Amino acid sequence: MRRPVEGDVHVHYGQIYVQSDPDSYGPGLDEAFAGQSAGLCGAATAGALWLNTGLHTGEVGFTVEVHDHAPPLESSWEDVVEVSFRPASADSALVEWAGEDSWDLGLDETDYRVRYCATGMDRARAADTRMAEEPQLDRYLLQFWPAAPEPDRVLKETSRTAAHWHGYARDLPPPPTPAERAEAERRARLAQETAERERRLARERREWGGRLPSDALRTVGGNVSGLRDFDPGLLHALDAAGPAAQRAVALLAARRACEAAGLTALDWVTGALTDLAEGRPLPPPFDDDARMWHTLASDPSCPDRTVGRAVPPERPPSQDSSSPGTGALSPQEAATLVVGPARAVARQPSPPSAPDPAAVGQPSPPPLPDPAAAGQSSPPPLPDPGRYGLFVGFGPPDPSLRISQPHAALPAVTGAAARDPLRAAVDAVYAAVVTHGEGWPALLAEMASLCREGPARSPGRE
Repeated sequence: MRRPVEGDVHVHYGQIYVQSDPDSYGPGLDEAFAGQSAGLCGAATAGALWLNTGLHTGEVGFTVEVHDHAPPLESSWEDVVEVSFRPASADSALVEWAGEDSWDLGLDETDYRVRYCATGMDRARAADTRMAEEPQLDRYLLQFWPAAPEPDRVLKETSRTAAHWHGYARDLPPPPTPAERAEAERRARLAQETAERERRLARERREWGGRLPSDALRTVGGNVSGLRDFDPGLLHALDAAGPAAQRAVALLAARRACEAAGLTALDWVTGALTDLAEGRPLPPPFDDDARMWHTLASDPSCPDRTVGRAVPPERPPSQDSSSPGTGALSPQEAATLVVGPARAVARQPSPPSAPDPAAVGQPSPPPLPDPAAAGQSSPPPLPDPGRYGLFVGFGPPDPSLRISQPHAALPAVTGAAARDPLRAAVDAVYAAVVTHGEGWPALLAEMASLCREGPARSPGRE
């Protein structure tokens, strides 16, 4: 026989416990005693024991014994009950209320018979609280020995306190059967899944302007989330308008972006807009992003225009900000989602000292050497691809930052050439929004008007 616990232990609310399941906080009072006739030691929940004491708060005498066989019952104990118990793990412990202290019991993962003996429960209950300098009022003995499971029993009943707890246990409804427990768990799991699905749909509905997106909008990719922040209604209208209207919107958005940036005076830009309008592949340099930025940087006729950042309208705060899936992205996660103007130049190196004409998130390509100065008759090779950098911004846009309109407009041209007409419209319109900056509401109003009217006119040939 060994005694892992002997001395005074602290109780609160007249409770102390044996716990062995590391993944559980233990049962509630009703769960612990459901279906029992003995009300001092609750063993109805696997892997746990709920032990009642007479004293509400303070120190009680407490001993735990582990035997190889059933020990004799000492007649001096006033109240005695027996239950069966099997630890849920190899880590069984006597635990005070709120886990303030605990004692390892060293029990094996096998079936035990447990005897809980008490003396002085009525005296302790009447006193309610024991201060440190006051004499002991009640004491308890908890004994374990290996034995096959048996029903719980009351071996001796003397105190009114024990009688009260026995009556409480006997008045409880029986515990659920395994089938009933499994069904309850299934229903709880289904309810949780349904609630999570409803929260997700409500959040998605709010993000999409009060209605759920179609499968096409969910999967189109590109800058759909960026454009959705400005005008989710336009996205729904684009989706419903069909491929011909989508292509017309893409063409018009690309033209409006180039007009706002002052690029329609450049032959290599107007040639690309013409090819777009006539359904041909984009000509050089638009067939290669690096060459496109190289051409923009080396063309002395390129205008130097900037505009304030486009800031989407504010929306009411979400009512479900604590739901799963609404946390902020890490910088690593956000970097993988960069699209639009920032994506178009993501492979370009960031110059160490030259002023940046574009805002954070849209770095411009570095200046290239002058071919004439270098004695070259052809453009110099592109910069080393091993030194590329990217700026990624977090939080709401800063309207005081300035955007380089030529750098924002070119992705509208390449975006409008996408094979999927919906993707082409989404990417071209978003790039046009960035290019127009503070003037984005008028641009989107024109795009919405074209969706309603249909592609009767040819915007690429205006």
